[in-house]
Amino acid sequence: MKKVKQPSLLEASIMLIIVVATIAIGVIGFKISPNISILLAIGIVMSYMAIRRMPFDMIHEGIIEGIKPGIIPIFIFILVGSLIAVWIQAGIIPTLMVVGFKIISVKWFVPSVFVVCAIVGSAVGSAFTVMSTIGIAFFGIGTTLGLNPALVVGAIVSGAVFGDKMSPLSESTNLSAAIVEADLFRHIKNLMWSTIPAFVVSLGLFALLGVNNQVVSLSKIDEVIQVLEANFSISIWSFIPIALMFICAWRKIPAILTILLNIGVAVVMIFIQNPGTKITSLGAVIESGFVSTTGNQEIDLLLSRGGIESMMPTVSLIILTLSLGGLLMETGLVSTVMEVVAKKLTSPARLISTTLFTSIGVNIFIGEQFLSVILPGNAFKEVYKKANLDPVVLGRTLEDGGTVINYLIPWGIAGSFVASTFGIPTLTYLPFVFFSLLSPVFSLVSAFTGIGVKKLDPDPIQPEPKIEM
Repeated sequence: MKKVKQPSLLEASIMLIIVVATIAIGVIGFKISPNISILLAIGIVMSYMAIRRMPFDMIHEGIIEGIKPGIIPIFIFILVGSLIAVWIQAGIIPTLMVVGFKIISVKWFVPSVFVVCAIVGSAVGSAFTVMSTIGIAFFGIGTTLGLNPALVVGAIVSGAVFGDKMSPLSESTNLSAAIVEADLFRHIKNLMWSTIPAFVVSLGLFALLGVNNQVVSLSKIDEVIQVLEANFSISIWSFIPIALMFICAWRKIPAILTILLNIGVAVVMIFIQNPGTKITSLGAVIESGFVSTTGNQEIDLLLSRGGIESMMPTVSLIILTLSLGGLLMETGLVSTVMEVVAKKLTSPARLISTTLFTSIGVNIFIGEQFLSVILPGNAFKEVYKKANLDPVVLGRTLEDGGTVINYLIPWGIAGSFVASTFGIPTLTYLPFVFFSLLSPVFSLVSAFTGIGVKKLDPDPIQPEPKIEM
Protein backbone atom coordinates (compact mmCIF):
# COMPACT_ATOMS: atom_id res chain seq x y z
CA MET A 1 0.00 0.00 0.00
CA LYS A 2 1.51 3.37 -0.98
CA LYS A 3 2.26 5.92 1.68
CA VAL A 4 -0.34 8.70 1.93
CA LYS A 5 0.64 12.27 2.73
CA GLN A 6 -0.72 13.51 6.05
CA PRO A 7 -3.37 16.24 5.76
CA SER A 8 -2.52 19.77 6.87
CA LEU A 9 -3.85 21.10 10.18
CA LEU A 10 -6.32 23.37 8.37
CA GLU A 11 -7.54 20.53 6.14
CA ALA A 12 -7.91 18.13 9.08
CA SER A 13 -9.71 20.75 11.20
CA ILE A 14 -12.19 21.54 8.43
CA MET A 15 -12.95 17.86 7.83
CA LEU A 16 -13.47 17.15 11.53
CA ILE A 17 -15.80 20.15 11.84
CA ILE A 18 -17.78 18.88 8.83
CA VAL A 19 -18.06 15.41 10.36
CA VAL A 20 -19.18 16.73 13.76
CA ALA A 21 -21.58 19.20 12.14
CA THR A 22 -23.10 16.45 9.98
CA ILE A 23 -23.84 14.32 13.02
CA ALA A 24 -25.08 17.29 15.05
CA ILE A 25 -27.42 18.56 12.33
CA GLY A 26 -28.79 15.07 11.75
CA VAL A 27 -29.36 14.23 15.43
CA ILE A 28 -30.37 17.66 16.72
CA GLY A 29 -31.71 19.47 13.67
CA PHE A 30 -33.55 16.69 11.86
CA LYS A 31 -33.92 14.41 14.93
CA ILE A 32 -32.94 11.35 12.93
CA SER A 33 -31.27 8.29 14.36
CA PRO A 34 -27.58 8.71 15.26
CA ASN A 35 -26.97 5.60 13.14
CA ILE A 36 -28.16 7.40 10.00
CA SER A 37 -26.15 10.54 10.82
CA ILE A 38 -23.00 8.49 11.37
CA LEU A 39 -23.54 6.60 8.11
CA LEU A 40 -23.73 9.95 6.32
CA ALA A 41 -20.55 11.08 8.08
CA ILE A 42 -18.83 7.86 7.01
CA GLY A 43 -19.89 8.58 3.43
CA ILE A 44 -18.38 12.07 3.65
CA VAL A 45 -15.07 10.71 4.97
CA MET A 46 -14.98 8.08 2.20
CA SER A 47 -15.64 10.81 -0.38
CA TYR A 48 -12.75 12.79 1.09
CA MET A 49 -10.53 9.70 0.78
CA ALA A 50 -11.52 9.31 -2.86
CA ILE A 51 -10.75 12.98 -3.59
CA ARG A 52 -7.36 12.58 -1.92
CA ARG A 53 -6.83 9.44 -4.06
CA MET A 54 -6.25 7.28 -1.04
CA PRO A 55 -6.20 3.52 -1.77
CA PHE A 56 -9.57 1.85 -1.33
CA ASP A 57 -7.89 -0.75 0.86
CA MET A 58 -7.51 2.00 3.46
CA ILE A 59 -11.29 2.02 3.85
CA HIS A 60 -11.36 -1.64 4.82
CA GLU A 61 -8.25 -1.27 6.96
CA GLY A 62 -9.68 1.73 8.81
CA ILE A 63 -12.99 0.03 9.51
CA ILE A 64 -11.31 -3.19 10.67
CA GLU A 65 -8.87 -1.36 12.94
CA GLY A 66 -11.67 0.82 14.28
CA ILE A 67 -13.94 -2.07 15.18
CA LYS A 68 -11.23 -4.28 16.69
CA PRO A 69 -11.37 -2.66 20.16
CA GLY A 70 -15.14 -3.13 20.22
CA ILE A 71 -15.29 -6.86 19.48
CA ILE A 72 -14.92 -7.99 23.11
CA PRO A 73 -17.30 -5.31 24.46
CA ILE A 74 -19.91 -6.24 21.86
CA PHE A 75 -19.70 -9.83 23.06
CA ILE A 76 -20.04 -8.56 26.64
CA PHE A 77 -23.12 -6.52 25.65
CA ILE A 78 -24.72 -9.68 24.27
CA LEU A 79 -23.96 -11.52 27.51
CA VAL A 80 -25.29 -8.61 29.59
CA GLY A 81 -28.59 -8.71 27.68
CA SER A 82 -28.88 -12.42 28.48
CA LEU A 83 -27.90 -11.85 32.11
CA ILE A 84 -30.55 -9.16 32.69
CA ALA A 85 -33.27 -11.46 31.33
CA VAL A 86 -32.36 -14.46 33.51
CA TRP A 87 -31.72 -12.27 36.56
CA ILE A 88 -35.31 -10.99 36.32
CA GLN A 89 -36.81 -14.44 35.81
CA ALA A 90 -34.76 -15.85 38.70
CA GLY A 91 -36.06 -13.10 41.00
CA ILE A 92 -32.65 -11.48 41.56
CA ILE A 93 -33.53 -7.99 40.29
CA PRO A 94 -37.04 -8.10 41.89
CA THR A 95 -35.42 -9.00 45.23
CA LEU A 96 -33.13 -5.99 44.99
CA MET A 97 -36.16 -3.81 44.23
CA VAL A 98 -38.03 -5.07 47.29
CA VAL A 99 -35.03 -4.39 49.50
CA GLY A 100 -34.73 -0.93 48.00
CA PHE A 101 -38.41 -0.10 48.46
CA LYS A 102 -38.38 -1.17 52.11
CA ILE A 103 -35.75 1.39 53.07
CA ILE A 104 -37.94 4.30 51.88
CA SER A 105 -38.47 6.92 54.62
CA VAL A 106 -41.28 9.48 54.61
CA LYS A 107 -39.37 12.16 56.52
CA TRP A 108 -36.25 11.64 54.44
CA PHE A 109 -38.17 11.00 51.23
CA VAL A 110 -35.91 12.87 48.79
CA PRO A 111 -32.59 11.35 49.95
CA SER A 112 -34.33 7.96 50.22
CA VAL A 113 -35.47 8.23 46.59
CA PHE A 114 -31.91 9.08 45.59
CA VAL A 115 -30.54 6.00 47.38
CA VAL A 116 -33.26 3.62 46.15
CA CYS A 117 -32.91 4.75 42.52
CA ALA A 118 -29.15 4.26 42.89
CA ILE A 119 -29.67 0.71 44.20
CA VAL A 120 -32.18 -0.26 41.52
CA GLY A 121 -30.12 1.48 38.84
CA SER A 122 -27.06 -0.50 39.87
CA ALA A 123 -29.14 -3.69 39.62
CA VAL A 124 -30.72 -3.08 36.22
CA GLY A 125 -27.95 -0.98 34.67
CA SER A 126 -30.33 1.40 32.91
CA ALA A 127 -31.10 4.96 34.03
CA PHE A 128 -33.90 5.31 31.47
CA THR A 129 -35.67 2.24 32.82
CA VAL A 130 -35.42 3.40 36.44
CA MET A 131 -36.73 6.89 35.63
CA SER A 132 -39.63 5.75 33.47
CA THR A 133 -40.95 3.23 36.02
CA ILE A 134 -40.27 3.61 39.75
CA GLY A 135 -39.17 7.18 39.03
CA ILE A 136 -42.69 8.09 37.95
CA ALA A 137 -44.12 6.49 41.11
CA PHE A 138 -41.69 8.43 43.30
CA PHE A 139 -42.47 11.65 41.41
CA GLY A 140 -46.19 11.22 42.12
CA ILE A 141 -45.55 10.57 45.83
CA GLY A 142 -43.17 13.53 46.06
CA THR A 143 -45.62 15.97 44.52
CA THR A 144 -48.33 14.65 46.90
CA LEU A 145 -46.02 15.52 49.80
CA GLY A 146 -45.87 19.07 48.46
CA LEU A 147 -42.16 18.86 47.65
CA ASN A 148 -40.57 20.84 44.84
CA PRO A 149 -41.17 18.69 41.71
CA ALA A 150 -37.81 19.74 40.22
CA LEU A 151 -36.03 18.62 43.42
CA VAL A 152 -37.75 15.21 43.30
CA VAL A 153 -36.82 14.79 39.63
CA GLY A 154 -33.25 15.79 40.49
CA ALA A 155 -33.08 13.04 43.13
CA ILE A 156 -34.55 10.44 40.76
CA VAL A 157 -32.22 11.33 37.89
CA SER A 158 -29.15 11.56 40.14
CA GLY A 159 -29.78 8.13 41.66
CA ALA A 160 -30.56 6.54 38.30
CA VAL A 161 -27.44 8.01 36.70
CA PHE A 162 -25.26 6.86 39.62
CA GLY A 163 -26.62 3.32 39.23
CA ASP A 164 -26.17 3.40 35.46
CA LYS A 165 -22.60 4.66 35.85
CA MET A 166 -21.50 2.10 38.47
CA SER A 167 -23.34 -1.00 37.24
CA PRO A 168 -21.40 -3.72 35.39
CA LEU A 169 -24.65 -4.28 33.47
CA SER A 170 -24.69 -0.72 32.11
CA GLU A 171 -24.19 -0.20 28.38
CA SER A 172 -22.45 3.15 28.89
CA THR A 173 -20.07 1.75 31.51
CA ASN A 174 -19.16 -1.21 29.32
CA LEU A 175 -18.76 1.15 26.36
CA SER A 176 -16.38 3.49 28.21
CA ALA A 177 -14.22 0.56 29.33
CA ALA A 178 -14.23 -0.77 25.77
CA ILE A 179 -13.23 2.50 24.13
CA VAL A 180 -10.19 2.95 26.36
CA GLU A 181 -9.39 -0.79 26.22
CA ALA A 182 -9.53 -1.23 30.01
CA ASP A 183 -10.80 -4.13 32.11
CA LEU A 184 -14.44 -3.48 33.08
CA PHE A 185 -13.98 -4.00 36.82
CA ARG A 186 -10.77 -1.93 36.96
CA HIS A 187 -12.71 0.80 35.17
CA ILE A 188 -15.56 0.68 37.71
CA LYS A 189 -13.09 0.68 40.60
CA ASN A 190 -11.35 3.78 39.27
CA LEU A 191 -14.70 5.54 38.76
CA MET A 192 -15.04 5.67 42.54
CA TRP A 193 -12.47 8.48 42.86
CA SER A 194 -15.00 10.96 41.49
CA THR A 195 -18.25 9.02 41.81
CA ILE A 196 -18.21 8.32 45.55
CA PRO A 197 -17.47 11.94 46.57
CA ALA A 198 -20.19 13.14 44.16
CA PHE A 199 -22.62 10.59 45.65
CA VAL A 200 -21.86 11.57 49.27
CA VAL A 201 -22.14 15.33 48.66
CA SER A 202 -25.33 14.81 46.61
CA LEU A 203 -26.85 12.75 49.43
CA GLY A 204 -26.04 15.54 51.89
CA LEU A 205 -27.62 18.18 49.65
CA PHE A 206 -30.77 16.09 49.12
CA ALA A 207 -31.02 15.50 52.88
CA LEU A 208 -30.63 19.23 53.52
CA LEU A 209 -33.16 20.37 50.90
CA GLY A 210 -35.61 17.47 51.03
CA VAL A 211 -36.56 17.06 54.71
CA ASN A 212 -40.30 16.36 54.96
CA ASN A 213 -42.24 16.35 58.24
CA GLN A 214 -45.65 15.47 56.77
CA VAL A 215 -47.18 12.03 57.22
CA VAL A 216 -48.45 10.30 54.10
CA SER A 217 -49.50 6.78 53.30
CA LEU A 218 -47.03 4.91 51.15
CA SER A 219 -49.61 2.32 50.17
CA LYS A 220 -48.46 2.53 46.56
CA ILE A 221 -45.01 1.28 47.51
CA ASP A 222 -46.56 -1.46 49.69
CA GLU A 223 -48.68 -2.49 46.71
CA VAL A 224 -45.62 -2.73 44.48
CA ILE A 225 -43.82 -4.88 47.06
CA GLN A 226 -46.83 -7.20 47.32
CA VAL A 227 -47.00 -7.58 43.53
CA LEU A 228 -43.30 -8.42 43.37
CA GLU A 229 -43.55 -10.94 46.20
CA ALA A 230 -46.60 -12.56 44.57
CA ASN A 231 -45.07 -12.92 41.11
CA PHE A 232 -41.37 -13.50 41.72
CA SER A 233 -39.20 -15.58 43.98
CA ILE A 234 -38.07 -13.01 46.57
CA SER A 235 -35.42 -14.70 48.64
CA ILE A 236 -32.10 -14.14 50.38
CA TRP A 237 -30.71 -16.76 47.96
CA SER A 238 -31.01 -14.12 45.23
CA PHE A 239 -27.93 -12.44 46.66
CA ILE A 240 -25.75 -15.44 45.71
CA PRO A 241 -25.18 -14.27 42.10
CA ILE A 242 -24.55 -10.73 43.34
CA ALA A 243 -21.97 -11.99 45.82
CA LEU A 244 -20.46 -14.11 43.05
CA MET A 245 -20.04 -11.01 40.90
CA PHE A 246 -18.18 -9.19 43.68
CA ILE A 247 -16.03 -12.24 44.37
CA CYS A 248 -15.13 -12.48 40.69
CA ALA A 249 -14.24 -8.78 40.69
CA TRP A 250 -12.07 -9.26 43.79
CA ARG A 251 -10.34 -12.24 42.18
CA LYS A 252 -9.93 -10.20 38.97
CA ILE A 253 -11.75 -12.77 36.86
CA PRO A 254 -12.42 -11.41 33.33
CA ALA A 255 -15.86 -9.87 32.75
CA ILE A 256 -16.84 -12.43 30.09
CA LEU A 257 -16.25 -15.38 32.42
CA THR A 258 -17.89 -13.53 35.34
CA ILE A 259 -21.05 -12.86 33.38
CA LEU A 260 -21.18 -16.40 31.99
CA LEU A 261 -20.88 -17.81 35.53
CA ASN A 262 -23.70 -15.55 36.70
CA ILE A 263 -25.91 -16.58 33.80
CA GLY A 264 -25.26 -20.23 34.67
CA VAL A 265 -26.11 -19.70 38.36
CA ALA A 266 -29.29 -17.78 37.48
CA VAL A 267 -30.39 -20.55 35.08
CA VAL A 268 -29.88 -23.15 37.84
CA MET A 269 -31.96 -21.00 40.21
CA ILE A 270 -34.75 -20.78 37.63
CA PHE A 271 -34.93 -24.58 37.31
CA ILE A 272 -34.84 -25.00 41.11
CA GLN A 273 -37.68 -22.51 41.55
CA ASN A 274 -39.73 -24.01 38.73
CA PRO A 275 -38.60 -27.52 37.73
CA GLY A 276 -41.19 -27.51 34.93
CA THR A 277 -39.46 -24.70 33.05
CA LYS A 278 -39.03 -25.62 29.40
CA ILE A 279 -35.65 -25.14 27.78
CA THR A 280 -37.33 -23.60 24.72
CA SER A 281 -39.11 -20.95 26.81
CA LEU A 282 -35.91 -20.16 28.72
CA GLY A 283 -34.08 -19.86 25.40
CA ALA A 284 -36.72 -17.41 24.19
CA VAL A 285 -36.20 -15.30 27.32
CA ILE A 286 -32.43 -15.21 26.77
CA GLU A 287 -32.93 -14.30 23.11
CA SER A 288 -35.81 -11.81 23.30
CA GLY A 289 -35.89 -10.79 26.96
CA PHE A 290 -38.14 -11.44 29.93
CA VAL A 291 -41.78 -10.34 29.68
CA SER A 292 -43.41 -9.45 32.99
CA THR A 293 -47.13 -10.27 33.29
CA THR A 294 -47.96 -9.17 36.84
CA GLY A 295 -50.81 -6.92 35.72
CA ASN A 296 -49.14 -3.90 37.33
CA GLN A 297 -48.24 -1.58 34.46
CA GLU A 298 -45.27 0.08 36.16
CA ILE A 299 -43.70 -3.23 37.24
CA ASP A 300 -44.35 -4.84 33.88
CA LEU A 301 -42.69 -1.91 32.13
CA LEU A 302 -39.67 -2.06 34.44
CA LEU A 303 -39.19 -5.83 34.32
CA SER A 304 -40.01 -6.56 30.68
CA ARG A 305 -36.49 -6.20 29.36
CA GLY A 306 -33.18 -7.88 28.69
CA GLY A 307 -32.30 -10.46 26.07
CA ILE A 308 -29.77 -10.53 23.26
CA GLU A 309 -32.08 -8.61 20.92
CA SER A 310 -32.26 -5.66 23.32
CA MET A 311 -28.56 -5.02 22.82
CA MET A 312 -28.63 -4.91 19.03
CA PRO A 313 -29.40 -1.16 18.69
CA THR A 314 -26.42 -0.38 20.91
CA VAL A 315 -24.24 -2.86 19.04
CA SER A 316 -25.10 -1.27 15.68
CA LEU A 317 -24.32 2.22 16.98
CA ILE A 318 -21.00 1.05 18.39
CA ILE A 319 -20.00 -0.68 15.13
CA LEU A 320 -20.83 2.38 13.02
CA THR A 321 -19.17 4.86 15.37
CA LEU A 322 -16.03 2.76 15.78
CA SER A 323 -15.91 2.42 11.99
CA LEU A 324 -16.08 6.19 11.64
CA GLY A 325 -13.38 6.57 14.28
CA GLY A 326 -11.20 4.05 12.48
CA LEU A 327 -11.53 5.92 9.18
CA LEU A 328 -10.70 9.24 10.86
CA MET A 329 -7.60 7.67 12.36
CA GLU A 330 -6.59 5.90 9.13
CA THR A 331 -6.78 9.13 7.12
CA GLY A 332 -4.67 10.96 9.70
CA LEU A 333 -7.36 13.58 10.33
CA VAL A 334 -7.49 12.95 14.07
CA SER A 335 -3.76 12.45 14.59
CA THR A 336 -2.92 15.70 12.76
CA VAL A 337 -5.11 17.76 15.09
CA MET A 338 -4.20 15.80 18.21
CA GLU A 339 -0.47 16.20 17.61
CA VAL A 340 -0.91 19.95 17.83
CA VAL A 341 -3.21 19.67 20.87
CA ALA A 342 -0.91 17.18 22.60
CA LYS A 343 2.02 19.61 22.45
CA LYS A 344 0.01 22.05 24.56
CA LEU A 345 -1.07 19.35 27.05
CA THR A 346 2.10 19.35 29.07
CA SER A 347 0.61 17.99 32.29
CA PRO A 348 -1.93 15.28 33.29
CA ALA A 349 -4.15 18.02 34.74
CA ARG A 350 -4.36 19.84 31.39
CA LEU A 351 -4.90 16.60 29.49
CA ILE A 352 -7.70 15.42 31.78
CA SER A 353 -9.33 18.87 31.80
CA THR A 354 -9.23 19.07 28.00
CA THR A 355 -10.76 15.59 27.70
CA LEU A 356 -13.47 16.47 30.19
CA PHE A 357 -14.51 19.65 28.42
CA THR A 358 -14.30 17.94 25.02
CA SER A 359 -16.80 15.29 26.18
CA ILE A 360 -19.07 18.01 27.56
CA GLY A 361 -18.73 19.88 24.25
CA VAL A 362 -19.74 16.81 22.23
CA ASN A 363 -22.80 16.49 24.49
CA ILE A 364 -23.72 20.12 23.85
CA PHE A 365 -23.13 20.13 20.08
CA ILE A 366 -24.31 16.61 19.22
CA GLY A 367 -26.58 15.69 22.13
CA GLU A 368 -25.79 11.94 22.02
CA GLN A 369 -24.49 10.19 25.13
CA PHE A 370 -22.53 7.40 23.47
CA LEU A 371 -20.87 9.74 20.99
CA SER A 372 -19.70 11.96 23.86
CA VAL A 373 -17.70 8.94 25.05
CA ILE A 374 -16.66 7.38 21.76
CA LEU A 375 -15.39 10.41 19.83
CA PRO A 376 -13.17 11.95 22.56
CA GLY A 377 -12.12 8.45 23.64
CA ASN A 378 -10.77 7.62 20.20
CA ALA A 379 -9.18 11.07 19.88
CA PHE A 380 -7.30 11.07 23.20
CA LYS A 381 -6.47 7.38 23.64
CA GLU A 382 -2.96 7.58 22.20
CA VAL A 383 -2.23 10.90 23.92
CA TYR A 384 -2.93 9.31 27.31
CA LYS A 385 -0.58 6.45 26.49
CA LYS A 386 2.17 8.91 25.57
CA ALA A 387 1.52 10.75 28.85
CA ASN A 388 2.00 7.42 30.68
CA LEU A 389 -1.54 7.53 32.10
CA ASP A 390 -3.50 4.34 32.74
CA PRO A 391 -6.48 3.87 30.36
CA VAL A 392 -8.86 3.82 33.36
CA VAL A 393 -8.06 7.52 33.92
CA LEU A 394 -9.35 8.31 30.43
CA GLY A 395 -12.37 6.04 31.01
CA ARG A 396 -13.33 7.88 34.20
CA THR A 397 -12.90 11.27 32.55
CA LEU A 398 -15.13 10.23 29.64
CA GLU A 399 -17.83 9.10 32.06
CA ASP A 400 -17.62 12.30 34.14
CA GLY A 401 -17.83 14.57 31.11
CA GLY A 402 -19.84 12.40 28.75
CA THR A 403 -22.17 9.82 30.30
CA VAL A 404 -23.59 11.90 33.17
CA ILE A 405 -23.86 15.27 31.38
CA ASN A 406 -26.27 14.22 28.62
CA TYR A 407 -29.13 14.30 31.14
CA LEU A 408 -28.56 18.06 31.54
CA ILE A 409 -28.72 18.98 27.84
CA PRO A 410 -32.24 20.14 26.80
CA TRP A 411 -31.76 18.88 23.23
CA GLY A 412 -29.81 15.81 24.26
CA ILE A 413 -31.45 12.41 23.98
CA ALA A 414 -31.33 11.80 27.74
CA GLY A 415 -32.31 15.35 28.68
CA SER A 416 -35.33 15.39 26.38
CA PHE A 417 -36.35 11.95 27.69
CA VAL A 418 -36.35 13.17 31.31
CA ALA A 419 -38.27 16.34 30.43
CA SER A 420 -40.97 14.45 28.53
CA THR A 421 -41.24 11.71 31.18
CA PHE A 422 -41.84 14.04 34.14
CA GLY A 423 -43.21 17.11 32.36
CA ILE A 424 -40.48 19.30 33.91
CA PRO A 425 -38.26 21.38 31.57
CA THR A 426 -34.60 20.38 31.58
CA LEU A 427 -33.38 23.79 32.71
CA THR A 428 -35.85 23.64 35.64
CA TYR A 429 -34.62 20.34 37.10
CA LEU A 430 -30.98 20.84 36.02
CA PRO A 431 -29.86 22.70 39.21
CA PHE A 432 -31.00 19.73 41.32
CA VAL A 433 -29.25 16.92 39.44
CA PHE A 434 -26.40 17.24 41.91
CA PHE A 435 -24.68 14.00 40.98
CA SER A 436 -24.26 14.94 37.31
CA LEU A 437 -23.15 18.46 38.21
CA LEU A 438 -20.62 17.31 40.81
CA SER A 439 -19.02 14.44 38.85
CA PRO A 440 -17.01 16.76 36.53
CA VAL A 441 -16.07 18.91 39.54
CA PHE A 442 -14.52 15.99 41.41
CA SER A 443 -12.93 14.81 38.17
CA LEU A 444 -11.14 18.16 37.99
CA VAL A 445 -10.19 17.90 41.67
CA SER A 446 -8.66 14.51 40.92
CA ALA A 447 -6.81 15.93 37.91
CA PHE A 448 -5.21 18.86 39.75
CA THR A 449 -4.44 16.99 42.99
CA GLY A 450 -3.27 13.79 41.31
CA ILE A 451 -5.56 11.72 43.56
CA GLY A 452 -6.78 8.70 41.60
CA VAL A 453 -4.68 9.56 38.55
CA LYS A 454 -3.10 6.18 37.97
CA LYS A 455 0.09 5.90 35.97
CA LEU A 456 0.94 3.05 33.65
CA ASP A 457 3.11 0.38 35.22
CA PRO A 458 6.69 0.89 34.08
CA ASP A 459 8.32 -1.85 32.05
CA PRO A 460 10.05 -4.33 34.31
CA ILE A 461 13.80 -3.84 34.47
CA GLN A 462 15.46 -6.60 32.56
CA PRO A 463 18.52 -8.19 34.26
CA GLU A 464 21.80 -7.47 32.54
CA PRO A 465 23.06 -10.48 30.60
CA LYS A 466 25.89 -12.34 32.19
CA ILE A 467 29.15 -12.40 30.26
CA GLU A 468 30.66 -15.83 30.26
CA MET A 469 34.43 -15.93 30.36
